[in-house]
Parts: sequence; structure tokens; C-alpha cells
Amino acid sequence: MIVQPLTQEKLTQTSLAALLADYPLLESVLLEQGIEFDPAEEVTLAAKLAQWSALRHHSAEGFLDQMLARINELGALLASTTSLEQLEIVAGRDKSGQPEQVERILLKRGDLLAIVGPTGSGKSRLLADIEWLATGDTPSGRMILIDGQPSADRRFSTGGDQLIAQLSQTMSFVLDATVEELLSLHVESRGMAASVVIDTIEAANELSGEPFFGTTALTSLSGGQTRALMVADTALVCRSPIVLIDEIENAGIDRRAAFNLLLSQDKIVLSATHDPLLALLAPRRLCMRNGAMHSLHDRTNEEEALLADLEALDDIHAAIRNQLRQGSKITPIDSHRLRRNVP
Repeated sequence: MIVQPLTQEKLTQTSLAALLADYPLLESVLLEQGIEFDPAEEVTLAAKLAQWSALRHHSAEGFLDQMLARINELGALLASTTSLEQLEIVAGRDKSGQPEQVERILLKRGDLLAIVGPTGSGKSRLLADIEWLATGDTPSGRMILIDGQPSADRRFSTGGDQLIAQLSQTMSFVLDATVEELLSLHVESRGMAASVVIDTIEAANELSGEPFFGTTALTSLSGGQTRALMVADTALVCRSPIVLIDEIENAGIDRRAAFNLLLSQDKIVLSATHDPLLALLAPRRLCMRNGAMHSLHDRTNEEEALLADLEALDDIHAAIRNQLRQGSKITPIDSHRLRRNVP
């Protein structure tokens, strides 16, 4: 989703309006030089700068070279992300002070880990340890390593260097703005093309039960719409390579599609869940007990078959939910759509 570096050919032959749409950093560079312009102007930048340089006795060609270097420099700075390849969780202790039974967990880009366990078992504490990049300085005593090293100095990183994004159980907006205005600010701050705003809204509507638009006020979004928007924004705009999710099943969105969207962007995703479907979607699941990492399980062949059954049931459940939302009468379920593994 990142805009490709700007070339000399495109800089000289594309209209100013088109350049500003694809390379919002150009506006900052022009303003740095005190150049006034109309964002909707169809004139090429080369022609515009020829007029400007003639007044100031500068070479337009040389000035274009300087601008190109400056735009790509700023773009590389904003687009830069951490070189993170793996996340490692090193065991601490449970609520009784006893060592955790799972000694360490290693996660790489594109991995999905489900975190399961009863309420109070320590799922949220584990997510908090990762968010804090713990170095043995939390109640659990765990260590979080980034590429094999403690990274406490990255706790307050900002911009493209921020390691972790979190999707909590509840979220709401108080900003008096539209969906498009919010996304435009985020996209521009990342040096991305304006088209990413449209892509993000479309992706969010794939997750949400009720569609919304760029002109929709943030404060009028439902809980499910808000969560769908944040998932799409985290996947397509946010550069953080680690995503922590706390009970996405309560969001009223397409959970499977949300996971697929996040994983398609090569992120490490950890999700605390009570949903059997979501737990089995992950190739590995961590079971928490008494505040500790108690056991780590790989998905078995039998669980693969069970997952297929759960997905079929989830599709049926989604169809019934949509019928209810549309005010339709509920139709009988075709028994052939239900697979049964029992004799």
C-alpha cells in the first residue's frame, strides 16, 4: 500500500493535482520553499517551477532534482518500519510465584497465536506484557524479546517505528470528523497515496455487518463499524508489525475476514479469545491458567476437521443473522449443510 518512490519523469510530466493526490509529501516540500500553489491546478510542476525559478534566478532542472531527493527522503523516513523478524516471550511466574510451564514462545512475521483460558486466567496480562515490551518489570516477571533482544527503549516509539498496535474490547470516537477525514490524516502522515483511504473503507465494509461511507461521522458509527474501521486501518495504514487483539468475537464483525486481512499484511497477530472457531483458526494456541502460560498446542488433524465443521456452522449462523438484520423471515436450515463426525 506504500507509494513507490517518485521518479524524475513522473515529477516533470504529471499534473500538480495528480502528484499531490499520490504524493502528499509534495505539499510540505513546496511549502518549505515558500512556493504558493493551487492543489487542483492541472499544470505540470515543471512548468510551475520554471515560472518560480525565473523570478529567483535558479535552474528549474536543478531545483527539481533537489525536490525529488527531498520528497523521497521524507517518504523513506515515514515509510520506514522496524526490521523486526520475530517476537519471543520468555516465561515468568504465575499468580502463586511458581515458574510458568511454557518456557518460551517464538513468533515470526505472518504468525497467528490464539490465547485461550477462563476469565481471570491471565490472557489480558500477557497482552499487556507484550504491549509494554516487558523486561521482567511486570507482575508476571516475563521478558519480551524483539529479534532476540530486550527492547524497553522502544516502549514510547512513534510513527513508523512503533512496534505494537492493539485492538481492545471496547473503542469509540469522540472526534468531530468523518471517516474520510480521519483516514486522510492518518494516510497523509504516513506519506501514502490518497487512494489508500478508499481501500481502507472498502476493507472495513467487508468486515462490518452494516456498510458506512467516507462521509459518515465517526461519532455515528456503531461498535461493530468502529471495530471494522480500526481493523482495516491497522492492517492497511498502520505499520506496526505486531497486533494484539482482545476478544474480537465481541465486535460484531466478520472475525475470520479480520484475521485474514491482518495476516495478509505480514503481521504477527496474537488474539485472546473465548471463541472455539477463532482458537482453532490459529495454527497454535496458548492455554493460560492461574496467570501463567500453562500449555502450548499445535492444531491437530482432528482439529482441522473440526474447524471445517465450525466454519460451516459459522456460515449458517451468519446467514441467519443477516436474515434477522434485514427483517426477513427465518428459513429452515438445510440439514445437508451440517456435517457430522459422530456415527
